[in-house]
Amino acid sequence: MHPEERALAVNKINHGGLDTPETLVGPRLRRLRERAGLSQRELARRAGVTNASVSQIEQDRVSPTVASLRKIVGGLGMSVAEFFADEPSPVPNPFQRADELIELGSDGISLRLVGSRSAGRALQLLVEHHPAGSDTGPEMLQHPGDECGVVISGQIEVSVGSWCRTLGPGDGFYFSSGTPHRFRNLGDAPCELVSAATPPTF
Repeated sequence: MHPEERALAVNKINHGGLDTPETLVGPRLRRLRERAGLSQRELARRAGVTNASVSQIEQDRVSPTVASLRKIVGGLGMSVAEFFADEPSPVPNPFQRADELIELGSDGISLRLVGSRSAGRALQLLVEHHPAGSDTGPEMLQHPGDECGVVISGQIEVSVGSWCRTLGPGDGFYFSSGTPHRFRNLGDAPCELVSAATPPTF
């Protein structure tokens, strides 16, 4: 996800009153870019995207997908989780309530990160919600590491390289994240799943 043209618009999700990526991405991107001393053009060059894309995202005129947001924040030398998270505590609380998990999703897909405030994480655990009709995008996701998951409810189509399968409750997946992959919910009901990846990409 992984989570991207303003990852965060169309079917906006209500996250129980918390600030959402839709409202944070533009101002945060501008603030962090300026803190790093980068122009929009230089950040775009580092991220491999157009200058116009960075400008439009900062103005909240477009919503990046998870994949493009990952590229852009990678140009800042950080992960998507670090982009959205507050400063990590030197001694992180090992517990998070449901409303404390940081939302990283976009385009109606909810990706809630467990342990998001823990510095130096070696593992990424996401609680995922894929609404009916959702899609991680025509641009296949690809990044270093391994990932796996189990479907809790509903169904999800998972494409990994030349493989494609629709998974239901109790079904799982495990693959090298370096293989191009994509998740689509082609059903009429939402899909809930839990996924893990190492090393973390968010």
